Amino acid sequence: MQKVGYFKSIHVKIVFIYILLIIIAMQIIGLYFVKELEKTLKDNFQHAISDRVSLLEFSAREEILKTRAEGDETEEQSLHSILSGLDSDDIKEVRVIDSRYQILASSDINNQAIVGQRSMDDIVRRSITAETAFDNISLDQETRERIWILATPIVSKGEVIGSLYIESNIENVFVQMNEINQILAGGTAVALAITIVLGILIAQTITRPISDMRKQAQAMAKGNFSRKVRVYGDDEIGQLAIAFNHLTNRLQEAQSTTEAERRKLASVLTNMTDGVIATDRKGRVILINDPALQFLRIPREMVLNRPIISVLGIDMAQSFEDLIHSKESMTLDFSTQERPFILRVNFSVIQKETGFVNGFIAVLHDNTEQEKIDMERREFVANVSHELRTPLTTMSSYLEALADGAWKDEGIAPSFLQVTQTETQRMIRLVNDLLQLSKMDSRDYELNRDVVNFNQFFNRIIDRFELSKSQNVTFHRILPDVPYYVEIDTDKLTQVIDNIISNALKYSPDGGNIRFGIVGKDQELKVMISDDGMGIPSENVERIFDRFYRVDRARARSMGGTGLGLAIAREMIEAHGGSIWAESEEGLGTTVFFTLNIEQDEEGEWD
Repeated sequence: MQKVGYFKSIHVKIVFIYILLIIIAMQIIGLYFVKELEKTLKDNFQHAISDRVSLLEFSAREEILKTRAEGDETEEQSLHSILSGLDSDDIKEVRVIDSRYQILASSDINNQAIVGQRSMDDIVRRSITAETAFDNISLDQETRERIWILATPIVSKGEVIGSLYIESNIENVFVQMNEINQILAGGTAVALAITIVLGILIAQTITRPISDMRKQAQAMAKGNFSRKVRVYGDDEIGQLAIAFNHLTNRLQEAQSTTEAERRKLASVLTNMTDGVIATDRKGRVILINDPALQFLRIPREMVLNRPIISVLGIDMAQSFEDLIHSKESMTLDFSTQERPFILRVNFSVIQKETGFVNGFIAVLHDNTEQEKIDMERREFVANVSHELRTPLTTMSSYLEALADGAWKDEGIAPSFLQVTQTETQRMIRLVNDLLQLSKMDSRDYELNRDVVNFNQFFNRIIDRFELSKSQNVTFHRILPDVPYYVEIDTDKLTQVIDNIISNALKYSPDGGNIRFGIVGKDQELKVMISDDGMGIPSENVERIFDRFYRVDRARARSMGGTGLGLAIAREMIEAHGGSIWAESEEGLGTTVFFTLNIEQDEEGEWD
């Protein structure tokens, strides 16, 4: 979080606003006070002068109207005597002027030269003409001080007989106002100093908890929820601090819950066998788990923020809007010549209650084995149908011929019946093999195990085939003298060895050899049966243990096989905990191997 500058801090702003308010308040109060005080002082000054002017007016009127006898003072002398008695610092000069604008007397000793002259003052002329008093404040040209000039008419019986002209020194009023302003300015400065100190203290009471909350917010942004804001009081800011601490606790709980859920989700996504891809509302990948990366064989950095249709490789056939409205799963085939690989993708839209699409989820499931099973099931059904239909078709043809009268022909009827019986036995073997495989698939069987000397057991089976063989094939036994003991179901294992030896005899040429061997190593017994037959192409060797698989179907069917012998052998060997496989080279023969677990090496313990 960016640090707040000092002059941008709320602390400075509060102090500044507080001081500004005080200054504005004091200025308003000061202006009003000064204005009113100035008005009051001027009014008082003017009233005082006006009161004195009233006495002068009376005296001047009496002197002007007085009838003088011989030997009395002249009008000018008597008026001069009245004005000379005027002793005041406030009044600078008083003049008496008659109705003809002639100056009769002046109180200023230094200005007696104007006596007898006409007054040129406009204010005097207006007062006489208008019969009312006029005043104004002007600047003295000599002293450069403000003076108040008053011209008031002298009226007798409703007739203006003259005018009094007074110049008063009002500068003292303004001097007093300046002194008062200076006192007010000093008081304002002192008040501002006190205001600044108080403002800082008051601002700290507000900004300190706010600063603590800011530091707590910074700590919370870094994931530290252990720090708490100090509560300084029970006012609104104190309540805010309490609420902030409560919010911190709730955020800590929410973060713990969210983190726990995130770990659970991460664990689920990591341990899922299915792949999961999540997108934003525009279809860009924002999350993908490891199985999905393995399925798609693409690095994580090449997936994130890319469109999902591009990641899945369907951008040419589908759009993101098509996926949103898709209700069915999609199959993606990533198979190669070396490895089949098929994915089934299910889509789910993340929506708000309003229907707004928030995101998109795609779940990828490896469907290769299921597809393989389905294909094998279809192939199995087709093979069973074919294997059953072939003998049934043959039997139906021969039975129809017999029904049409061939039974009467003693030369044909026995052979027809023989073919029918052969096909019936073939069907019985096929059904029995299918039933046995079905039991093995459902694990609905038990092995009746016995510990036997495998050397003797194997020899007895070889002896049986050697005595009953009808073709010119030589048996070679490569069997050790050391006996090996195994725990097996003798019936089931006899069937396995019978199937393998029968196949070896079927495909061995006249004069060929069949070899039998046993090798014991590391508590495992490996059994080998090898022939000199036609062999199997290398690309088909691994499939000879599949059900109904034949390298040469026509020849195998003519030899009476069902195509299930080696499949049954594999199931039985694996049920014994062993494994079975084949090695072959086309034209040189085939060798079948299977393994069993050795139980005991000490012959005497089992005799």
